[in-house]
Amino acid sequence: MINFLKFFSPTPVFAQTAWSSGTCVKDGIATIQGFECLYKNVLQVIVGLAGLVFFAMFLVGGFKYLTSGGDPKKAAAATSTLTSALIGLVGVIISWFILLFIKNFTGIDVTQFTIPAGQ
Repeated sequence: MINFLKFFSPTPVFAQTAWSSGTCVKDGIATIQGFECLYKNVLQVIVGLAGLVFFAMFLVGGFKYLTSGGDPKKAAAATSTLTSALIGLVGVIISWFILLFIKNFTGIDVTQFTIPAGQ
């Protein structure tokens, strides 16, 4: 019961937090390395949003297909929705593999955004 209530309890949200390196905020002041945190946050949101959109489209397409009632036009629309959802998911996966290919081919990790720290 406590874990259930903990799930719905509000937690503080900060504009920037120090990631593993702790370079986003130094002595309470945002640094230029804050763009690294921003990049990671945006990337997490985009990946999560892509998964959520795929799931929603998949549910809508499945519901359309179940409620088509044998009508070929409605079934075709549902199939189109399901196909679009799968194409979107495959597109996200392929784009990730392209980034990994670039990393392996050139040796540059394009999935990590780092700004060198100043002296």
